[in-house]
Amino acid sequence: MQVLNGEQVLMRIFIGEADKHGMQPLYTALVALFRKQKLAGATVIRGISGYGAKSHMHTAHLLRLSQDLPIIIEVVDSQEKIDRVLPLIDPMVKEGLITMEKVNVIRYAPKKSES
Repeated sequence: MQVLNGEQVLMRIFIGEADKHGMQPLYTALVALFRKQKLAGATVIRGISGYGAKSHMHTAHLLRLSQDLPIIIEVVDSQEKIDRVLPLIDPMVKEGLITMEKVNVIRYAPKKSES
């Protein structure tokens, strides 16, 4: 198991639910990439409303038939690992927003097995 503590990097990728990489959802492809590259973990968050650079509103309004809701993928790992994966992300994310910030990891541990 990887150990993370102290100052690390939080990368957030903001995309749309309808964004694709090949035939699969982009968020699925990104999470698979992060797992293959052995990053500490990734979380996909589905938003209920938002807009991006084009100011096009995306919402989970009940009367709307097709949804392209906001998606945020969060990854926390070392600066070195994030830097290593960035060139692989760039050709995958055609439009969206990628941010990074320093975070202080207090605890990163798997659930203890009950014996």
